[in-house]
Amino acid sequence: MLTEIPIAIKVLPHGLGVPSYGSAGAAGADLAAAIQQPVDIEAGERMLVPTGIAIALPEGWEGQVRPRSGLAIKLGLTTLNTPGTIDWDYRGEIKVILINHGLTKVTLNRGDRIAQLVICPVARAKWQVSNELGDTTRGQGGFGSTGIRGQ
Repeated sequence: MLTEIPIAIKVLPHGLGVPSYGSAGAAGADLAAAIQQPVDIEAGERMLVPTGIAIALPEGWEGQVRPRSGLAIKLGLTTLNTPGTIDWDYRGEIKVILINHGLTKVTLNRGDRIAQLVICPVARAKWQVSNELGDTTRGQGGFGSTGIRGQ
């Protein structure tokens, strides 16, 4: 069952409208580049791209800015700080940090879909200091400790 929550959105003067979902099953709403003219992102370059929207999330919710898989595989373009977190008390413009991991420049145009926004509930930890954490099969095994191959 799909949960819908009301979220106030402000479309800024340079914005393109309200984000939309690409399909009935899409978890993320597409964020578009609210730029005035085309910009190039050279190979290896990072850029902060405006979306032209600001939102008011309800307390206890967050927005997660995530990459679009098609841009990543086709162009090497993805988001940094992934997922980027929009806290419920932030009211400024949503901007997306893009990086070009590809071998050639990528040109962004006004309205290009550059990321997706997923709305998620937040749970906060209630820390309980302890000298014992209990045993597990993995224990303190860190990076790569579970191996590469499946069973």
